Amino acid sequence: MKYLILVICLVLAAVVGKGVFFALSSPGQPENKWVYMVKEGASFNQVASELYKKNLISSELEFKIMGRISGYTTKIRTGEYALHGGMKPIEILRVISSGKSVTYPITFPEGYNMFEMAELAEKKGIATAKQFLAYCHDSQFIKTILGDNVETLEGYLFPETYQVTRSEGARGLIKLMVRRFLQVYGEVAHLAPTNGFTRHQWVILASIIEKETGYEKERGLISSVFHNRLKKNMRLQTDPTVIYGKMMQTGAPVKNITKKDLRTKNSYNTYTFRGLPKGPISNPGRAALLSAFQPDDTEFLYFVSRNDGTSKFSETLKEHNSAVRKYQLNRNNRVGKSWRDLDQD
Repeated sequence: MKYLILVICLVLAAVVGKGVFFALSSPGQPENKWVYMVKEGASFNQVASELYKKNLISSELEFKIMGRISGYTTKIRTGEYALHGGMKPIEILRVISSGKSVTYPITFPEGYNMFEMAELAEKKGIATAKQFLAYCHDSQFIKTILGDNVETLEGYLFPETYQVTRSEGARGLIKLMVRRFLQVYGEVAHLAPTNGFTRHQWVILASIIEKETGYEKERGLISSVFHNRLKKNMRLQTDPTVIYGKMMQTGAPVKNITKKDLRTKNSYNTYTFRGLPKGPISNPGRAALLSAFQPDDTEFLYFVSRNDGTSKFSETLKEHNSAVRKYQLNRNNRVGKSWRDLDQD
């Protein structure tokens, strides 16, 4: 009997020892790296099988036993995890149960519209453009994260660099962007003059300033032109709104506009009505928001591109038309602004 007990103890010790050895050993080399995806709904057994096939563990059976004994079989979480061949099985269990997925940087430039952002999100593998735009148009989702009833999230997707996991997808990314917008807007909104503008109107104005800015030091001057025009009930007559309106009508990217486009009526074409367009035309950054709130103190009503990234500002239509003839007429690279000499407001 004593011998039997001794044998059993030795067998148990051997089993435990082997288990400990397995848990603390690694089958490969640290330089062999993988980003491993625990798919939604995957069972622990499926994960063990995939890890074994990738040579990240030396025994599928022992990994399953270790997971059951340690209680990790019910703790693994969906996500992407950075693993390598030099990791011990117990380390792998801890990582894939942590929920700390691999993140990917994605940078949205200031002035991008939601369609451009959607394309970039797809290019980076975060979400499809279709998914991204669907959330941007989802009224219930918009109300939940923004607290406002606006038609789309255009203007509220703050341009910045984000670290995002692929499992978060379009929904998670957009929530981060809107949350950042609300934070930045809250930090600078106290600078807004009390002229009766709603938040949505400020974002619309900032989005236009963002698209018209070729030289960042001119933001305040450009803002002053639009503020002065609004005060005088003049048409804003800004090309980016024409481009956005045409894009919304055709559903295709627009690079150039024509005289006909300037006269085509829609709710964005500020050559055809007075006041702000129906919604933002891009997603402005902090500087554009600040410029909307704090325009330079000028009497300027017009500006035209000098074709070098800067603009010529004018107070009168006569001065402006002279600048148009100097910088824009007979040039093919900028069609829209050459027609501002038609302004008779």
